[in-house]
Amino acid sequence: MREVDLKTADLNLLVVLETLLEERSVTRAAVRLGMSQPAASRALARLRRLFSDALLVNGPGGYLLTARAEEMRSLLRSTLAGVSQLLAGRAFDPMQATGSVRLLMLDLEAAVLAPRLIASLAEQAPAVDLEVVPPGLRPLEMLETDAVEALIGVVENAPAGIRKRKLYQDDFVTLMRADHPAAGRMLTLERFLELDHVVVSITGTGRAWVDEILARSGRRRRVKVRVPSFFAAVEIAARSDLVMTLPSSLARTAADMRRFVMAPPPLDLESVVMSLAWHARHQDAPRHVWLRRTIVAAIADIDLS
Repeated sequence: MREVDLKTADLNLLVVLETLLEERSVTRAAVRLGMSQPAASRALARLRRLFSDALLVNGPGGYLLTARAEEMRSLLRSTLAGVSQLLAGRAFDPMQATGSVRLLMLDLEAAVLAPRLIASLAEQAPAVDLEVVPPGLRPLEMLETDAVEALIGVVENAPAGIRKRKLYQDDFVTLMRADHPAAGRMLTLERFLELDHVVVSITGTGRAWVDEILARSGRRRRVKVRVPSFFAAVEIAARSDLVMTLPSSLARTAADMRRFVMAPPPLDLESVVMSLAWHARHQDAPRHVWLRRTIVAAIADIDLS
C-alpha cells in the first residue's frame, strides 16, 4: 500500500468523492455540492489521480463504481462522520454518563452543597458518583493537574488558566455556645480579644483572615486550638468557652443553633465570596459545562439566609 502525504492532499475532495459515489452522476453531485458541472468533473479527475483508480466507469444507464470505490464507501462514510463529530464536538448525555465527579471543597461546604448535588445527579446522571476531595496545600494545582474537576471555596488570586464564577456572598459571624459567659453581652473588640478562639486551619500553618485584619492594627487574639475541620471546630465551641468566627451560612449549616448564639464580629471584615473554579482547558467541554451548571443550580436552590 502506497503512503499518502496528507500535507499535500486536498481533504475537501473526500466530501466530493462521497457525493459522487452516492449519486453515481457528476451532474447530480455538482447540484448537491453547489458546484458547477465542470468543477465537479475536474474534482473527479483529481480523485482518480489521487487514488490511482477510475472510481466511476461508464455503464448501462450511467456510472458504475469500480471495485476500489465499492470497497472504500463504508470507510469513507465513517471517516467523514468522525471528522464532522470532531469539528462539532461530542455531545454529552448525562443519563448515559458513568464514572465519578471529583470536587474539591471543605467539609462544611460539602455539607451545604452535597445533599442538593447528590439529588441532582440522581435525577440527571444516575450512574455518576460524587467524590469530595479535601483541599491540600496547593488546591489550585489540583485543578491544573486534573486531580479534581472543580473547586468550591474562596478563590482570591487565581493564576492564569483558572476560571471562576461567584456562587454566593456571605458575612462573618462569631459563634459561641448559648450558656457562654460572654453570651448576651455586647461583643466589643476588647471582649473579643479577651476570649479564647478555635480556628479552622486546613494546612495547619499560616494566619486566618481575622488574624490578618487584627495584625494590621497591631492587635492579636488568642488562638487556643487549630483544627482542620469546621465540624470539629463547631463541636469544640459547643462544649467549651472557645468561640469561632466563620461565614454565617456555614454556621447555620454546621450548628444546631439552639446550642449557640451568634454575634457580628467587632472587626471590619469584608464579606466572603464563595466561588466555583475550574481550569480553562475545560471551559467548553460539554461534560464540564453540564457539571458547572448543575453545581450553580444546586447552590441557587439552597436557602443561605
